[in-house]
Amino acid sequence: MKFMILRKADADTEKGVMPSEQLLSAMGDYNMQMAKVGILRAGEGLKPTRDGARIKFQQGKPLITDGPFTETKELLAGYTIIEVNSIQEALDWATRWPVEDADGNVELEVRQLYEMSDFADGPGLQKHIELDQKIRKQPLSTSSYLLFDGNCREAFAFYAEVLGGDIVMMMTGGESPMADDMPAEFADKVMHVSLQVGNWMLMGSDCPPGMFEKPQGFHVQIAFEDEPQAEITFNQLAEGGMVHMPCEPTFWARRFGMLVDRFGTPWMINCGQCLQGEED
Repeated sequence: MKFMILRKADADTEKGVMPSEQLLSAMGDYNMQMAKVGILRAGEGLKPTRDGARIKFQQGKPLITDGPFTETKELLAGYTIIEVNSIQEALDWATRWPVEDADGNVELEVRQLYEMSDFADGPGLQKHIELDQKIRKQPLSTSSYLLFDGNCREAFAFYAEVLGGDIVMMMTGGESPMADDMPAEFADKVMHVSLQVGNWMLMGSDCPPGMFEKPQGFHVQIAFEDEPQAEITFNQLAEGGMVHMPCEPTFWARRFGMLVDRFGTPWMINCGQCLQGEED
């Protein structure tokens, strides 16, 4: 059973007063408790109504009214969605709401969400079931995972510089929980590395001795809005590697190029994809 804990707005939330460090920490602890027991599904704070709008339909025609809105008691400042076994369990969690919020003077509302099983079977419900099944199949994210023949550390330092990313995690074979089972020559090799590039993650590792195979049948595709930057990145990645297709205008993109860098990784560089509606 899913429940939404609605945090009602007050004068401070409508003024856009940001939470204190103490409140942020307390809410973080509260959410972490729910996450640890596996019941937290979502949670967000809402900006003041001055940054939003209302849409009222009259005989099918939308009437839009910009915020702010004055009836504070009817407004919301945030929500949390949890999945528990009963309304009582939901209320138990809601009553643990941090007292640091508005000095303990907060109004919450707990509402149960409808489930598919609550509705009568029919064509309309089937549409929702099919959509739900489709969404469930979709991964939370996709990432490229690159394998190297002992030079992963050097390669990812290069990628971090060229792509403006940050290495957020790196573990060697000797640092892993499996260190005792690793070949001695793998102790200083990279067992896993994660490079954060904006909202995109590039990951990789060295292969154990004798297991490396040259990559084939794929390219890591990256896209740019800015043509000069696309060319700069292409040239940097191509240095010491092999260009298969120069970074030039094509009928499908303002710039497109293909290369294999000096570490053996194949890349595609795109800029301004005409196939998505852009035309020169």
